[in-house]
Amino acid sequence: MPVSLTRTVGFHAWHRYWRPDWTPEQNQAAFGALADPPGHDHHYRCAVTVTGAFDPASGAVIDLPLLDGILADEVVKPLDGTHIEQDLADFLPGRTLPTCEALARWLFPRIARRLPSGVTLARVRVAEDD
Repeated sequence: MPVSLTRTVGFHAWHRYWRPDWTPEQNQAAFGALADPPGHDHHYRCAVTVTGAFDPASGAVIDLPLLDGILADEVVKPLDGTHIEQDLADFLPGRTLPTCEALARWLFPRIARRLPSGVTLARVRVAEDD
C-alpha cells in the first residue's frame, strides 16, 4: 500500500509582480503595491509530498537525509537570498511572474527527477510566510 510523506523547508527571497509589456498604470491596477519597486520579501515555506511503498525494514517511504539533501539542492540553494525575477532566468521580467504557483510549477520537475525509483512526487506547495 502506498503511503505519503510531506517534508517542509524554508527560504527567504524577494519578488515583485511586474509585466514589462504593460503600462505602469496597468501593473498598478493589477498588482497594487506588489508592483512597487524594488519589490518585497517573504519567508517562504515549501512543502513537498512524496508517495511510495512503505518499507517495513526502514519504516519509511524514502531515506530522510536523501530527501532533505534534494530539497536543500533544488529548493533552498537556488532560491534563498534571491530577488527571484532578477536572479533566476525563468522568472526574468517578461517571462513568468514569481507567484507561489509559478514557483511550485518550477520546482516540481527539479525535485521529481532526483527522487529514487519507486518514489513519486505527489505535490509541491509554496506559501509566502507562515
